[in-house]
Amino acid sequence: TVLRLHPQIAPVQVAVFSLARNKAELVERARSIETALRRTFRTTYDEGNIGQLYRRQDEIGTPFCITVDYETIEDGSVTVRERDSMRQDRVQAGALDAHLGARL
Repeated sequence: TVLRLHPQIAPVQVAVFSLARNKAELVERARSIETALRRTFRTTYDEGNIGQLYRRQDEIGTPFCITVDYETIEDGSVTVRERDSMRQDRVQAGALDAHLGARL
């Protein structure tokens, strides 16, 4: 079930996940990104099975989910998933404010 709230009124606008909760480097990077985005957006950090995390956020109407994965460590990019289209894009972590701001 997907709750399709307008992004401006969604209780959580951006959820940030680490692909592997047992990899300290990924968890630290995900938490750092969530903290930085919190200045501009309503955010949350969560851990667990990635499929379950996406479903949980869809159910509460979160329009964007960011996944920090092994490519993030290599090139600084993250996966941004849009709730309504299920589209996934690779975005540089430093460009997230602009990328999300244009869509929210």
